[in-house]
Amino acid sequence: MTDLALTARIRRPKPRTGRAGAAVAWAVLVGAGVACLLAPVLWPLDESAVDLARTRLAPSWAHPAGTDDLGRDVAHRSLYGLRVSLLVGAVAALVATVIGGLVGAVAGTLGGWVDRVLMRVVDTIAALPHLLLGIFIVAMLRPSLGAVILSIGLTHWLSTARIVRSELLSLRTRPFVDAAISGGASRTRVITRHLLPHVLPRLALATTLMVPHAVWHETALSFLGLGLPPHLASIGNMINDGQRSLLTGAWWASLVPGLLLVVVTLALAVLTGRWRDRLDPRVRAELNL
Repeated sequence: MTDLALTARIRRPKPRTGRAGAAVAWAVLVGAGVACLLAPVLWPLDESAVDLARTRLAPSWAHPAGTDDLGRDVAHRSLYGLRVSLLVGAVAALVATVIGGLVGAVAGTLGGWVDRVLMRVVDTIAALPHLLLGIFIVAMLRPSLGAVILSIGLTHWLSTARIVRSELLSLRTRPFVDAAISGGASRTRVITRHLLPHVLPRLALATTLMVPHAVWHETALSFLGLGLPPHLASIGNMINDGQRSLLTGAWWASLVPGLLLVVVTLALAVLTGRWRDRLDPRVRAELNL
């Protein structure tokens, strides 16, 4: 047996660090998801309630993350803020995936001048800063949950459109597509039965990869005062309110929601990165997955 054949027969061990990181990420996301789902039942929040006798209290047993400048429990509001931010991120990522998927499907399927025009539109929008474009969209509307979702969806669909277009352009040259066309299949049947099943996993991956970006985008808009209404609990609103408390030494008012945001989005990034590696055939071959 040659050295090359022997090397091909040897299965290299799978990395354990990736599994450990994925396990920790799953634990973080499951814990955060369960807490967000059960919060309205076990720990209801009154958005308009204030307690001026307990303003800027340091972390203690009664308030594990302290209180803000209006006497509201920071841990309580951080949990609801994470719930709102994740909801906005997931819905906005879905909206962006639908828009990008439709544009990419039209460009990759029709080709020709339609493809060139749509890609020039994508390149033009991509040249603009996403945050500034999102600020412009929200400023044109009344700050609300729907305005934030629309702003994120209209600024984050470009990468999805390019992914879908490139996948369809590659699939159009495959032998099974030529065989289906030679067999008399219509264009609609070729798209629905032969092309879309290969694109859907990429679309699902693009959606999950977009959720952390959408969450941070919503946080940035709320921090600038252009996101959700100020009285609603969101991570961006809490960090914006907490920055005023930093001058008085109440560091916990902005640190706790910010740290929660970083931990959850890092967990999302780890899991989506693992999923992306499993979908990449080159990585699969190298890791023997």
